[in-house]
Amino acid sequence: MDCLRTSLAPLAILLGAWPLLTFAPATAFGGDGPPDAVVGIPGSGDRAADAAQKDGVQKAAEPPLGKYLTVTSPVDDLVFGRVKNAVLNLESQAQQQHRRAVLILEITHGTTPFHQVYGLAKFLTSAEIADVKTVAWIPETVTGNNVVIALACNEIIMHPDADLGDIGLGKALDRDEQQDILHLIEKRHNPRLSPALVMGMCDPQRETLRAKVQLPAGKDGKESSEFRIVTKDELERLQKSKLPILDVQTIKESGDLGNYSGSKARSLGVLTVQTIEQRGELVDVYNLPREALRDDPTSGEKPRVQLIKVEGEVNSVLEAFIVRQIDRAVAAGVNTLIFEIDSPGGGLLQSQNLSNTIADLDPKKIHTIAYIPKGKQALSGAAIIALGCDEIYMDPNVRIGDAEPIALSGRQFEHVPEKILSNLRVVLATLAKRKGRPPALAEAMADKDLQVFQVKNRRTGRVWYLSEAEIQASNGEWERGLPVPESGNNHLLTLTGTRAHELGLAETPVRDFDDLKQRLGIPAEITVAEAKQTWVDALVFGLNTELALFFLVVVGFICIYIELHLMTGLLSIIAALCFAIFFWSHFLGGTAGWLEVILFLIGAACLALEVFVIPGSGFFGVTGILLIFASLILASQTWGNLEPNEDYKRLSYTMGTLGASIISIVVIALVTSRFLPHVRVFDKLVLSPPGAADLHRFGPRLKPGLADDAAGHFADHPRSLVGQEGAALTVLRPAGKAKIHGRTIDVVSEGPFIPAESRLEVIEVSGNRVVVRQIV
Repeated sequence: MDCLRTSLAPLAILLGAWPLLTFAPATAFGGDGPPDAVVGIPGSGDRAADAAQKDGVQKAAEPPLGKYLTVTSPVDDLVFGRVKNAVLNLESQAQQQHRRAVLILEITHGTTPFHQVYGLAKFLTSAEIADVKTVAWIPETVTGNNVVIALACNEIIMHPDADLGDIGLGKALDRDEQQDILHLIEKRHNPRLSPALVMGMCDPQRETLRAKVQLPAGKDGKESSEFRIVTKDELERLQKSKLPILDVQTIKESGDLGNYSGSKARSLGVLTVQTIEQRGELVDVYNLPREALRDDPTSGEKPRVQLIKVEGEVNSVLEAFIVRQIDRAVAAGVNTLIFEIDSPGGGLLQSQNLSNTIADLDPKKIHTIAYIPKGKQALSGAAIIALGCDEIYMDPNVRIGDAEPIALSGRQFEHVPEKILSNLRVVLATLAKRKGRPPALAEAMADKDLQVFQVKNRRTGRVWYLSEAEIQASNGEWERGLPVPESGNNHLLTLTGTRAHELGLAETPVRDFDDLKQRLGIPAEITVAEAKQTWVDALVFGLNTELALFFLVVVGFICIYIELHLMTGLLSIIAALCFAIFFWSHFLGGTAGWLEVILFLIGAACLALEVFVIPGSGFFGVTGILLIFASLILASQTWGNLEPNEDYKRLSYTMGTLGASIISIVVIALVTSRFLPHVRVFDKLVLSPPGAADLHRFGPRLKPGLADDAAGHFADHPRSLVGQEGAALTVLRPAGKAKIHGRTIDVVSEGPFIPAESRLEVIEVSGNRVVVRQIV
């Protein structure tokens, strides 16, 4: 394109048809300006205007690609990077789809160093973006160095009352700076600019004239004329060239600031090709879709960037961690989130939840980026997460795709039922539509039989990608082309970074993170903060393993068992901490909620009733044990997974771990019962009252009974104890031991705690349950 434009430029100048080489809108030379006003370009003004108008009408039939950006002040690295990224993306899309592209830059007033605006202006006039038409939109008065950006664009659109000019702000620019601007103008990107006009904007002391020149008759014998914007010296040279000068008008006096309103510039045929009142009119001027006028949500803001790494298997713990990091970033005012992905996938439910969470950040004006660096991958569930981001940047050789859900049957992987696949296709298509990507390609990542075709819109020429069903449903709107070779034929769509960009799923590939920063407009000196795992996050990851579940359950129940022997209170605290840590870690890990905590507390309360209040009933004991184990199972895994049998598979793992825990608890309890009374220090703490050497076993009893003598005297007639008096050997809380009629017996207080050595009276005997009260 650049070579063609360069080779045709001299011929176009000679023929007076330079505007043919620019993308002028249909109304570019209409309106209130003079019909033959072509500034500073020799040739027939009428013929050039007519040709440009016809060319604009012809191209208007094919809507161009469009992008709208606000160039805020000061123009720093952030602004430069944002503009560069937008232009390069448009350039790439225009080449792929063989369409025109229009970038509209809203220029705002402000103060910016000259070297900053000149760098951006130089880029806008470079040959590498020749396929993108740049338009400067001036809704309000702009003066100072920011004017240079507008002068570097292909066209300028102004509000009738907005002024543009006075680059030096009342003073003459440095001579070198003036030469830099003139060098940009000489590239002839904007035919409505001339060196004389721009020099008047740079130096208030320069006078600017508008001369109407009579041109020699053409081959048809007809004479024509044109308007030229010249300086006083250039006018003298014109007069010496013996060209007839029909009229001379001073448009800027010496000492004027060199400002031109939109209406004045339009009447003179300089600067602007069109004047409009509202930004929305740009849609009609350039035949753009209305969504093209949506500005960048982070435009004008300083970059507040957070990097979140998505590494390893996508599971509930990783999902909860990512969500926590997103919430922290939103609370901190971050406006750009970069998700660095390196994952082979994982749980379908967790992947969908994460992708929807990221996609829902749009209303909060947070720009989300999926970044897949060299040597990494985004497959299966990770590809679904990437599709939830606003933009996807990849190394040219990394892979994305292969998102088919699978189920594990025995030792083999099987394809999921059609019901689950259909639901996933809907999810992928919805994500693609929300982010402006071809839905059929996203669906092909999960459906190995879905063939996708490159299609072309018969009316607009737009290139897109549709499935056979979508082509049939369009009623001939799309013309089917070649199939996408990576789709269908029992192949799940898996693409490299380069190929994903060609198909419109990803942005132009990036080399490394520094290249990504430049593309996103993040200044090089800014260090992007990474959301690293804190010690709390690392602890949560460790505690959500099967080994941690086994350890916490075993330690917790063994501490309770020993506490019933020692009654020190310390072991009760340790047991409570074990279960509290378990539920806290699984709460943060995303598998537990308040239901599980409530079930556990109710189960613990039932066990306490069975042991201390209603011993021997059995109902509360069994209920408490069932509730506790149910809460542990529910808290150890997520439920409602989309993969077939996934819930049952995880349930089997959890049940196996808890089963091993129970066996370990029983073994440790037996060993403890055998050896703890003989261990120094602990033998003094065990609740064995004086004179209890006849007890044959050690340990708390869920069903307290009577300590019978060798002859079994009281066992034969337990009710004979009613009315007997004795003394408490231990504190009754409310259960404990008492010495009644010379024998040690397990008893229960009728209500309040009874101190040790208090006098007691037996008031009731029910089975093995002996109820006593204190004698005052």
